[in-house]
Amino acid sequence: MPEMKLPTRAEDFAEWYNQIVLRAELADYAPVRGCMIVRPYGWNLWENITEALDRRFKRTGHVNAAFPMLIPRSFIEKEKSHVAGFSPELAVVTHGGGEELEEPLVIRPTSETIIGHAYAKWIQSYRDLPVLINQWNSVVRWELRTRLFLRTLEFYWQEGHTAHATREEAEAETRQMLDIYTDFAVTEAAIPVIPGRKSASERFAGADETYSIEAMMGDGKALQAGTSHHLGQNFAKAFEICYLDRSGVLQHCWTTSWGLSTRFIGAVIMTHGDDQGLILPPRLAPFQAVITPIFKDDQEKAGVLAAAEKLLAALVDAGLRVKLDAREGVSPGFKFNDWEMRGVPLRIEIGPKDVTKESVVLARRDRLGKEGKQFAPQAGLAATVTKLLEEIQRSLLSRALEFRKSNTVETSDYEEFKSAVEKGFALSWWCGDSGCEEKIKEETKATMRCIPIEQAGGSGKCVYCGRPAGEKSIFARAY
Repeated sequence: MPEMKLPTRAEDFAEWYNQIVLRAELADYAPVRGCMIVRPYGWNLWENITEALDRRFKRTGHVNAAFPMLIPRSFIEKEKSHVAGFSPELAVVTHGGGEELEEPLVIRPTSETIIGHAYAKWIQSYRDLPVLINQWNSVVRWELRTRLFLRTLEFYWQEGHTAHATREEAEAETRQMLDIYTDFAVTEAAIPVIPGRKSASERFAGADETYSIEAMMGDGKALQAGTSHHLGQNFAKAFEICYLDRSGVLQHCWTTSWGLSTRFIGAVIMTHGDDQGLILPPRLAPFQAVITPIFKDDQEKAGVLAAAEKLLAALVDAGLRVKLDAREGVSPGFKFNDWEMRGVPLRIEIGPKDVTKESVVLARRDRLGKEGKQFAPQAGLAATVTKLLEEIQRSLLSRALEFRKSNTVETSDYEEFKSAVEKGFALSWWCGDSGCEEKIKEETKATMRCIPIEQAGGSGKCVYCGRPAGEKSIFARAY
């Protein structure tokens, strides 16, 4: 039976998303409720994300390490706000080797506690600081409502953990990592994000301050795409992470943590995808281009495939990620639709006439139909393709930014605010009171996403209570 048509985003955005993940073979459901199997195509995309981030981390002096996934329950309980924040989501191991454990073990929901334990042993003097460590791993949080990539019981991510001598150094680190996430999202994923500070009620459990990058999805909802936390001395005091300063006085360290997860794949899908499927930014796409040979019989096949393989070698030699689709038993039209669903940025078509003319047809994924097609000579194709991929990358960013701008309203009153969060972001004066924040959430289902780092200045009246406000905040319904 032919596969059912993909629902449009307007018809059912949630089902459109789910079907893309499955049909593009990014992930599949696991036998355990709420878990996912990341398929090779999805993992390749994640590998490109990790490479782009890891390069940035190492450039700023961070190193990778690995810490255990099993954490003594007593560690989680040492930091009161941390245990309060994570208790409902903990997965606990009570038996091992056929016997009940003397102390239950928690499968890490995050690693501040086990890393705090290690840092307490490793750090003795100011000479040992700063400690700048990142790890790539998976964590488990027992979510009740799950969706592939966006919210799963187990997910993959990186979590950075650093220790510093002063509050100022820790704050600088926290902001530096926020900037790195912002640069990654914009430069590599073509996703315009808003970096900002979270409200007290939205902070990470155990943090003095939490920063995030917030992105607008194709349905106008917000997605928290990465976070950076200034942990103050909370974990340092809980785990006695101390150092002797230059005067020989024992001081507690100041620590940070920051992370970006496979949820970001969901951000890519929902920011750029269309009613035909995925659209992947060239910098992150597993395949930046696919070569599709077109022929009618074996005689044409030999010449077309020989030319296609020659083009493939030249493009790969130029450092491009290219796939030659030489599958038999399926039509060129089927291949076109298949790669459109998978979001490959550029399709290179070559048939017998193209071989004769020493040309190819280039079809852009971000512009379907005649508008996105052009002829190009085979000579110098690598340079042509490279330039076109850069143009597609810029186009995706520009389109996403324009969509966000057109769906963001700087509100003047609460009625306008309520209308704005129905379809996108509201940028509004907020007094900072958690009571107003909670009332807004109750009445509109919109949450305070962040207080943007960039503020136009001035002052106004809180959109809810009318009291004086010195900063504008982003409010939206969110994933």
